[in-house]
Amino acid sequence: MTQQRTIQSMSIPRRTFLQGCAAALASNIGSTASAANAAWPTKPIKIVVPVPAGGSLDILARTVAKGLTAALNQSIIVENMAGGGSNIAFGYVSKAAPDGYTLLLGWDSLVINPGLYSSIPYKLDQFAPISLAITAPQVLLVGPKLPVKNLKTYMELARKDPDTISLANAGNGSPGHLAGALLQSRADIKLINVPYKGGAPAVADLVAGHVDSLMVTLPAAIQHIRAGRVTALGISSAKHSSGAPEILPIADAGLPGFDLNSWQGFLAPAGTPTEIINLLNKEMVSILKDPEVRSQLIAEGFEVVASSPKALADFIAGSTPQWARIIKDSGAKVD
Repeated sequence: MTQQRTIQSMSIPRRTFLQGCAAALASNIGSTASAANAAWPTKPIKIVVPVPAGGSLDILARTVAKGLTAALNQSIIVENMAGGGSNIAFGYVSKAAPDGYTLLLGWDSLVINPGLYSSIPYKLDQFAPISLAITAPQVLLVGPKLPVKNLKTYMELARKDPDTISLANAGNGSPGHLAGALLQSRADIKLINVPYKGGAPAVADLVAGHVDSLMVTLPAAIQHIRAGRVTALGISSAKHSSGAPEILPIADAGLPGFDLNSWQGFLAPAGTPTEIINLLNKEMVSILKDPEVRSQLIAEGFEVVASSPKALADFIAGSTPQWARIIKDSGAKVD
């Protein structure tokens, strides 16, 4: 059995990361000319998703892939590469050829993992940001096994019987795991951590009654919430979700000041020519801002951002210390 250890605070200097992103976004004249001569793309493009099919990242990846297929007149393949707390996918893309044919749909774990693991197969400056696509809150859910209707009752029950209520998440070190750890710290309760390999299987087991509760990205569970198969006790963001405004923020439901949002964005290997990055950004932004696509994503629980490459670089650099504080304050552990 792998020995557990306390998560150490991350230390990734903002300046170092931004310098790396600048280098990644810049390409020399030769590579730019080469890309132009190749009339990119001339073969299928792969979007690597670091979690199993069915979760919120998968939803976004397939939505954008469909739009890119039409815009670029080329096949876009979505490949789910789960495992290792997303490190397998991150490492794979970081070492892929910087030719625009291998892309990554990144999320919080990209900046969380350097503080979770003593050794990871990538560095942040090995990626070239393309676009911050969406943000989405985590949602605290209970299934049929635990018939409580609000956060206050949930916390009271957990205080009365510590270490009896199970709280599932998409994996140790995932945003849901850390949000759940922060919830326990702030509420002074103790729950049983149940990590899964992705949000979709965790939601399925919650619906089936195999676990008591779950902290997961809202889009991964919103259809089950609407169908009444699970009950939402609160979302992690301070503001209401555009797609599910009826769900109270945890800050309003019993834990004032609780505020945490997840993100998802597209990246390429560092060194990918600027013209390819810019073309991908232009098409992705167009897809995400299409009224029909935007409405659908909001209905799924996403908040659409559709940013520039620099905005994603800035966002990643800014979110690193936020997650470091959460890791430190929550006292969460990972195998």
